[in-house]
Amino acid sequence: MANVQYYDVILKPVITEKSMAAMGEKKYTFLVHPEANKTMIKEAVEKMFEGAKVKTVNTMNLDGKTKRRGMTFGKTAKTKKAVVTLTEDSKDIEIFEGL
Repeated sequence: MANVQYYDVILKPVITEKSMAAMGEKKYTFLVHPEANKTMIKEAVEKMFEGAKVKTVNTMNLDGKTKRRGMTFGKTAKTKKAVVTLTEDSKDIEIFEGL
């Protein structure tokens, strides 16, 4: 496994209608490094966002989509998505404020 630091774990937030609705329940969705595990994701969220206390982390591996260009087929890269649930007394994550 590669040497993945906490600032390499979270790649970007996922902004969809479903993920925005889940923010009311303190659930935040991120695209994460494919080799990151749940404890690495928990540590990264708590270090990167001040006052955030993680309750649970749910992860899912997403296969690459099949794309076609002419007669040639290929696949996009595999990704990993994490849904992070914060505790009740935790502060909200600031990057999602005002969306």
